[in-house]
Amino acid sequence: MAETMDGVKLVCATCGQANRVPRARLAEGPKCGSCGDPLLDGKVAELDAATHDKVSRGDGLPVLVDYWAPWCGPCRAMAPEFAKAAKMLAPQARLMKLNTEDHPAISQRAGIRGIPALILYRNGRELARLAGARPAAEIAAFVRQSLG
Repeated sequence: MAETMDGVKLVCATCGQANRVPRARLAEGPKCGSCGDPLLDGKVAELDAATHDKVSRGDGLPVLVDYWAPWCGPCRAMAPEFAKAAKMLAPQARLMKLNTEDHPAISQRAGIRGIPALILYRNGRELARLAGARPAAEIAAFVRQSLG
């Protein structure tokens, strides 16, 4: 279970360490107890394969992952909008990205057919998908609507 009475489990995107953060302190800029990097700073974090799995399967907050590749024009065009959406949604959700060229097995396992592709995860399961480049307002609305 990603959320307990003690707080919310947040996986550090840098080192993969699981951290427990009291829900009341999420807006205070919590940092990883292992490496000291910020856990909820409103910035988009780059995932590797191991961290992707830990975050998507066990994070206590909703996580929106952007599956992208450096050669993809729409992916590059959407990157600043995705960063704006990350600021808009923090600390209610975390936005992260995974380079599908560097991690093809992850994108294959996730059933990615085209990029950019956005998948929203919560408590270890996929909640919703959105395909194509979108402006920040649409990305934020997608997350909020999917969360109810």
